[in-house]
Amino acid sequence: MGNIKKIMSALVVITIVIGGLVGCSSGSKKDDSSSAEANSISQIKKRGTIKIGVFSDKAPFGYVDSNGKNQGFDVVIAKRFAKDLLGDESKVEFVLVDAASRVAYLESKKVDIIMANFTVTAERAEKVDFTNPYMKVSLGIVSPDSAKITSVDQLKGKKVIIAKGTTAETFLTKNYPDIELVKYEQYSEIFQALKDKRGDAIVNDNTEVIAWAKENPGYTVGVASLGGEDTIAPAVSKGNKELLDWVNTELVTLGKENFIHKAYEATLTPVYGKDYEENLVIEGGKTK
Repeated sequence: MGNIKKIMSALVVITIVIGGLVGCSSGSKKDDSSSAEANSISQIKKRGTIKIGVFSDKAPFGYVDSNGKNQGFDVVIAKRFAKDLLGDESKVEFVLVDAASRVAYLESKKVDIIMANFTVTAERAEKVDFTNPYMKVSLGIVSPDSAKITSVDQLKGKKVIIAKGTTAETFLTKNYPDIELVKYEQYSEIFQALKDKRGDAIVNDNTEVIAWAKENPGYTVGVASLGGEDTIAPAVSKGNKELLDWVNTELVTLGKENFIHKAYEATLTPVYGKDYEENLVIEGGKTK
């Protein structure tokens, strides 16, 4: 009886070990395959939707309206991508992101493309692949009329409000490390923080602060262009050359019909007017 028990115990152990090895092996293969193909064009078509990351709170670029619908400049372009890739603009699945999560959402394959007003930087390009751009942007400073900031030097000794994960945070941290930064996760939070006097000024994309100041009397963009001029572009997962090439070809196609200008006129002209259009829009994916 004792020998039988020992044999049975040994068989159980062997079964568990073999089962574990098989499980680990098959699981590993499945994960590798999924990771490699999750965002391929064939997988997107098989899925029937393209997942595009956009903002929920950064009007007029990406926001959710009172009816719960995604709206804005980036959203218009994203819908056109879905129409040309899948035959129907309604086949875009919008994934709401904040500034700090954009890279992570691509790395984890939660989205196929990020269209959330994504400024191209060398640091980000180490982790994601940017397509050609569709917009130009720089930083700006907005502050109360009662204590207007007209120079970056005036920020010394002041509390500067920024959104985490933005080019404003990177620029100020690198070039003005002595400036105190008050950081928030959401774009909506930074503007409320300025109204609540939790900081003396906001540094953010000039397009964003100009739009906000126009809608909020008592605040002025004293510095409309800070630092160098950057570009905004869609981004895909690192190494996804197939989707990268498709987006670049798509931008060239859209350029032939001036689609980015049309998107600007539909979503941004009411905010910025026509005067800013040529300074902001990049048509056909190529800078001049």
